[in-house]
Amino acid sequence: MVSDVKMEVKQFTIVRSPNEQLSLRNCLAVNSQDFDTSKVKYVEVSNGTDKFIFGIKEGKVGRGEMGFGFIQRKWTRFELNKYIEAKPYVFEQSKSLIGSMTVVADFLQKNKATKEAYDTDKMAAELTVYFQALPFTVQQPVIFSFEGKPYLLLTVSSIEVAELSAALGTKSAQHNSSKVNTGVMMANSQIKFEKDPDSSIVLKGKARGESSMPSIINPDWDFSKMGIGGLDEEFSSIFRRAFASRVFPPEAVEELGLKHVKGILLHGPPGTGKTLMARQIGTLLSAREPKIVNGPEILNKYVGESEANIRNLFSEAIEEQKKAGLNSGLHMIIFDEIDAICKQRGSMSGSTGVHDTVVNQLLSMIDGVDQLNNILVIGMTNRKDLIDEALLRPGRLEVQMEIGLPDENGRLQILEIHTTKLQAAKKLAADVDLKYLATETKNFSGAEIEGLVRAATTSSMNQLVKTAGKVSIDPDALDKLQVRKADFDFALENDIKPSFGANIEDFESYVGNGIINWGISIDEIMGDCKLLVNQTRNGKLISPVSVLLEGIQGSGKTALAANLAQTSDFPFVKICSPENMIGFSETAKCHTIKKIFDDAFKSELSCVVVDDIERLIEYVPIGPRFSNTVLQALMVLLKRRLPKGRKLLIIGTTSCKETLGQMQLLQVFNTVIHVPSITKSTDLIRVIKELNYFQATEITEIERGIGNIEISIGVKKLLGLVEMSLQTDEANRAEKFVALLEEYCRQW
Repeated sequence: MVSDVKMEVKQFTIVRSPNEQLSLRNCLAVNSQDFDTSKVKYVEVSNGTDKFIFGIKEGKVGRGEMGFGFIQRKWTRFELNKYIEAKPYVFEQSKSLIGSMTVVADFLQKNKATKEAYDTDKMAAELTVYFQALPFTVQQPVIFSFEGKPYLLLTVSSIEVAELSAALGTKSAQHNSSKVNTGVMMANSQIKFEKDPDSSIVLKGKARGESSMPSIINPDWDFSKMGIGGLDEEFSSIFRRAFASRVFPPEAVEELGLKHVKGILLHGPPGTGKTLMARQIGTLLSAREPKIVNGPEILNKYVGESEANIRNLFSEAIEEQKKAGLNSGLHMIIFDEIDAICKQRGSMSGSTGVHDTVVNQLLSMIDGVDQLNNILVIGMTNRKDLIDEALLRPGRLEVQMEIGLPDENGRLQILEIHTTKLQAAKKLAADVDLKYLATETKNFSGAEIEGLVRAATTSSMNQLVKTAGKVSIDPDALDKLQVRKADFDFALENDIKPSFGANIEDFESYVGNGIINWGISIDEIMGDCKLLVNQTRNGKLISPVSVLLEGIQGSGKTALAANLAQTSDFPFVKICSPENMIGFSETAKCHTIKKIFDDAFKSELSCVVVDDIERLIEYVPIGPRFSNTVLQALMVLLKRRLPKGRKLLIIGTTSCKETLGQMQLLQVFNTVIHVPSITKSTDLIRVIKELNYFQATEITEIERGIGNIEISIGVKKLLGLVEMSLQTDEANRAEKFVALLEEYCRQW
């Protein structure tokens, strides 16, 4: 301690530091009349509650003023022009010399972040010289300039002091260190650099801490911030397969003789988040800026240009691997619509063979003679079946992940993501229940859910637009804007429909009058159908599960099939009907039917209704004649083995059971259920009563009139007769119905 230094407390006014270098050196600027800096090296400043220790240097400040840099004011929370107290501070030398210090490094300005690595060994040597004999405190931030690169913000996380012998260079003294809150930097102090978890800074060298070892994956992976919902399991699987090996140091991977996964293929229906997932992976990984290309962009009409485009994509990775070897950074190439350039070789007609040579070039770049270990190729497609098989083998697009439709929990996550800003702005009304919307958006893709939120928002905005005369908006429109449940309901009903899954309107047209339970037979059929749904969902022995509903025309087979498909609650439900293929050639029919089944195989639980099979295969009894091409395609698809983890319920309908038996199509179905016609007068009267169109006196008259009629009629035909009779005068309706029924039963 210097004996002639007065330890009196003085009051100072906080001003800006007059010299940037003083701020960078963690020193306060003082007036020479306040402190003799040749005798006083450190001061303790206080605002009455908090105390801080700084080094001081003479600067151009007035007497009674003390210059603080921005980072120093931010740490101490001292404001300009406020008063503080300060007095000289003397360290106890034997307990203040820093033996080792750990700092957390990040960029001072995030917008100036660089991928260039910072050498921690050089930084440690420079830091101990630059800050020698200056104090540091735990949690203190310091600005550090290194080799002209973007400024770093170093935050002290821990300090250990050593005995005096450590400062003099005795190695054994390092074992006698202890943790303190404040210490003085020495020339031989040991510095460790940790990486801030949220920073993109790259550290190299022996002076980096364990947490600063290069990692391909951000440890604080946050799905909600990524803007993708419902894909947690898919991400976890991709990380396990493709990135686990990249977490380890390159030297360890080389020692094990391990090669990193070089390719990922994301496939699935449109709008499920494949492209978004690939872009987010490229953003969140510690890799070079990813190259995102659309498949068709690669193709060029000039000979050799398409192959050159492929080579150019990999040129930077090749050059860096030659220079840096194991320490080369990861280069990502993202192909959207990769099926456009990687079709099966030999499948394209023409003499140029451009597609074949492009595939060959891509194969050689990913896993050719000169193998690259610093690349990751991500391809996206909704037509995996078109891609050349050689590209899908291990060593190339090795990890193949299907991105399917989100489940209810996934849809809820997606809704929360796309309504985040509405909620933050308090524009989402209290009556909007996202859980309810998640249940109502079954079969919606992520893109369709985003479209739903957009449609609901614009619907709400439209209510505040005045269209009478000149178009204008309410001056207080933004304040009044509230997106309500009614807006979402309107968008669901009128604007956004799921393109993949169940077309509700199609099925509603088949079950427009509901299912009329006219007898015990219908109860039994409905019970058996529910068993088939449960068998499909829970069964493990038979897949796919198939059932054929057969009966006379008009017996309600299609309505039963459509009702079963609707109530199954399966994510994917489609109807394959001949009315949607009018005018199609045999080849076009086969492609359409195959497309329906291919889409069904993409969903975990699917239901396909094959309606009116005899019309689908163009059967007519005159001849007889039918389309054998369509028949064979249908037989193959009905017996086709499902991919692992997929379950499918197939419901067929026919009015020609015997004919299908002769074609050997009947045997393909696991179960055949007969849908009977109405043959009892009691069942017929039950239907009429349930329709509630006739009065009690008319029903009594009908009961008397049908007593001698031998009834055999399908429920659909019966509804037609009822509706026809209702067009007459009320006094003659019952009589007309009996006459129509008698005529029909006599003819058939």
